[in-house]
Amino acid sequence: MKLRRCAVLYIESREDLSIDWRTVLSGGNALASSSHWVALAPHLDQEITIDAAQLAALGGASQTVWRERSAAEQEYGEVCIAKLLELGLLIGDTPQYAAQRARDDTLRDTHWRPLSALAHTFGRWRGVVEETGMEAPSFQALLDRFGEPPPPTLDIHPEQAIALPAPAAGRMDEQLLQRYTGRNYDLQASVPLEVVARLLQRTFGAQEVRQVGPHSEVLKKTSPSGGGLHPIEAFVLAQRVDGVAPGLYHYHPMAHELRPLETMDHEAAAALSRYMLADQHWLSGAPLQVVLVARLERSYWKYRNHQKAFRAVALDAGHLSQTFYLLATEAGLPAFITAAINDADIEKTLGLDHLRHAVVAMCGCGPAADGPRSMVELRYGETDAI
Repeated sequence: MKLRRCAVLYIESREDLSIDWRTVLSGGNALASSSHWVALAPHLDQEITIDAAQLAALGGASQTVWRERSAAEQEYGEVCIAKLLELGLLIGDTPQYAAQRARDDTLRDTHWRPLSALAHTFGRWRGVVEETGMEAPSFQALLDRFGEPPPPTLDIHPEQAIALPAPAAGRMDEQLLQRYTGRNYDLQASVPLEVVARLLQRTFGAQEVRQVGPHSEVLKKTSPSGGGLHPIEAFVLAQRVDGVAPGLYHYHPMAHELRPLETMDHEAAAALSRYMLADQHWLSGAPLQVVLVARLERSYWKYRNHQKAFRAVALDAGHLSQTFYLLATEAGLPAFITAAINDADIEKTLGLDHLRHAVVAMCGCGPAADGPRSMVELRYGETDAI
């Protein structure tokens, strides 16, 4: 049997602090510390504590060149090597270790930049709700807790400033100046299907399909995309869309169709929305919501092991969300975009693999409820809200 190290592996030193009461009572330093090693491997999707012997064995293994297991055991010990194979930090070439090797091969074949794979994998949320970390503190609460924030902008060389003329009016002004983020949706209102169709087609739909090879096509959309690849897919959570059963759908950008993944009743859709949005109840009432999912294998097909590829994916999602905002504003609907989502749970719901896909964000829109809006919801020029 042969083995090698997994494709992407980072080792982090963690320190645990505690109070040594015996030392305190004898008048010594009260703070005691202990350190341990943690292995972070994206294909395993979990943190693994290792000891010094295992760290040495991992450091002596190649991530590319296969080595005889017997030679590794002779150098580092049978127990150590067996444990690392069991954990999946070392990859074996026999059927016994086929599952770990398949996950490692997926990571290799997707052409991830290692640091991006690490940030993506260990930056995802599971099970975050109000009780476990999600909160919406007011600006005053933030001021009380953290003090004054940094100034709103840089103030560079004001003595050399060149005054600019006032901006001329333009066709985009109405949408730009009326746009705001909604956090108080009418839970009884729905969105007409015609409005949803325009929102989806003009934001995520293909305005043109171009043939660039015998079996290769690229899409032209209303928003830019890194490399012209448009890797972002739109998965729709319909809560109250006229003529559409509540549930999850995939929007096909070329056929301009909603293709059902799972239909459900209104209560189940509302519960799913709130959970996906990590308990952000001020957003979950929006009748139309869209999960932005990046097909990394499409982006990384061109940008292989590239330092900027994962950043470009985030930019793509940002471009699409702002197009969505403007179209929602045109329809008289406040919109939202958030990355504070239970993305690891959304992957499971949609049947996605985090090594091949990235749930980047969720956006949505719908009619606003009556009543005052908070400062973060104000339209341009409004001053009468609390």
